[in-house]
Amino acid sequence: MFEQALLFAIALIANTFSALAGGGAGLIQLPALLLLGLPFSIALATHKIASVALGLGAVTRYLKEDLLQRKLALLMLVSGLPGVVIGGFIIVNIPDDIATAALGLLTMMLGFYSMFSPKLGLHYQPKNMHIKGLMIGGAALFGIGILNGSLTSGTGLFVTLFLIRWFGLDYKHAVAYTLVMVGVFWNGAGAVTVGLLSDIQWSWLIALLLGSFIGGYLGSHLAILKGNALIKRSYEIITILIGLQLLFG
Repeated sequence: MFEQALLFAIALIANTFSALAGGGAGLIQLPALLLLGLPFSIALATHKIASVALGLGAVTRYLKEDLLQRKLALLMLVSGLPGVVIGGFIIVNIPDDIATAALGLLTMMLGFYSMFSPKLGLHYQPKNMHIKGLMIGGAALFGIGILNGSLTSGTGLFVTLFLIRWFGLDYKHAVAYTLVMVGVFWNGAGAVTVGLLSDIQWSWLIALLLGSFIGGYLGSHLAILKGNALIKRSYEIITILIGLQLLFG
């Protein structure tokens, strides 16, 4: 019972912050699973499956707000899902230390970029919704999908910033897309792919799924309630912490 309560608390904290910032649940959840004794491959597969509940919790809250446009949501599915599946297969061929260091450095750069762009993501000004813009955006989302399928933590943060920078969304809309489309569909595809290639710690999943679902709902509620300024600051803190953890953890 103590172990299950601990797993629930870890998932709740990790996914509340992740839902508020638009990604980064793996900053807390994955290292915790490793510290509790799981081998890396099993911890990764278990974390991937549990992270789907984060998206479901966010969906439960965001469906009340009507923040998603069908065209952009469909683009994220069509472009991102193939990348996620491909990434799940190629991770076994990439040295862990190189992939982790590169991801850590890139993630920190996202946080600093947002921090030194004070007006970034504070206003909703859609752009690049024409054919050319959607094609370029789709290609970028495909690349991020490969990262999502192959690496362990923080790739949702790449999606959040890309949606802001390329499509002109504010943080509230971008986080909504990330949590719903990435959290449910991308992570779902990644969980299936990684689950087929590795074992899963089934006895831990109920506590992790429950904590992830509630955390996804609570974080999304805070994001909607408090608005872009809090989401932006949370995003910057989470990205820098994840980068440090990946580089030096």
